[in-house]
Amino acid sequence: MKKNFKKVNAAIIVIGNEILSGRTQDLNVSFISKWLNEKNGISVNEVRVIPDIEKKIISTIRELKKKYNYIFTTGGIGPTHDDITAQSISKVFKVKYVYHPEAFKILEKYYGKKDFNEGRQRMVWMPSRAKLILNPSSGAPGFYVKNVFCLPGVPSILESMLPNINNKIVGGKPIISKTISLITYESEIAKPLKKVQELYKKVDIGSYPFFMKGKIGVSIVLRSNDKLKIKNCEKQVLTFVKKKRIKIINRD
Repeated sequence: MKKNFKKVNAAIIVIGNEILSGRTQDLNVSFISKWLNEKNGISVNEVRVIPDIEKKIISTIRELKKKYNYIFTTGGIGPTHDDITAQSISKVFKVKYVYHPEAFKILEKYYGKKDFNEGRQRMVWMPSRAKLILNPSSGAPGFYVKNVFCLPGVPSILESMLPNINNKIVGGKPIISKTISLITYESEIAKPLKKVQELYKKVDIGSYPFFMKGKIGVSIVLRSNDKLKIKNCEKQVLTFVKKKRIKIINRD
């Protein structure tokens, strides 16, 4: 008997003035999107980058949490004055901003009583309904309230925390991705690629140019939760690639 997988989607909100200013390069969207797509069968349908402004955080989360099954935020849960995500989430759900006893115990043990200073203790204040997302890298936990998951902005720490969310979300059928990298121009493959897309409307087909070792190329990426459709779509692409005598440099 085949499982009846439903479509599940998500949005990512990147919070931080440092991202908008260009001082810090975001890597978290890539980490979260790949994890959601490939491990959990959840499609990321929207990404927003917003500043550390309470009203903006509140309005954005209130808007998106109604549209998507899950919301993931990154940044703004550290110990400094501009880390205001937790307070903002409290206002989103109209609950109190309180001391979380379990988070306190975790951080006190991690830092030791002597070094668990006032600044670090700011990280144990969360919305009253918050449940913890454990952090194996630096101790300070993330948290979630209903369908909103709040993670840190440091990429290596965020990535280490994602497995601890696996049992807290329910996804759909995992999304399969197939990449065919060619030495060619987008204009050379545009017409036949369009025909393939018309044949396989339920396969997401993208073309992404690159420059490598002095040569221009294009990576064709096929994405779907149907393995057979991906396989048949790939055959169609390879047929016109062979006909045009285009060099394939990678398939994965």
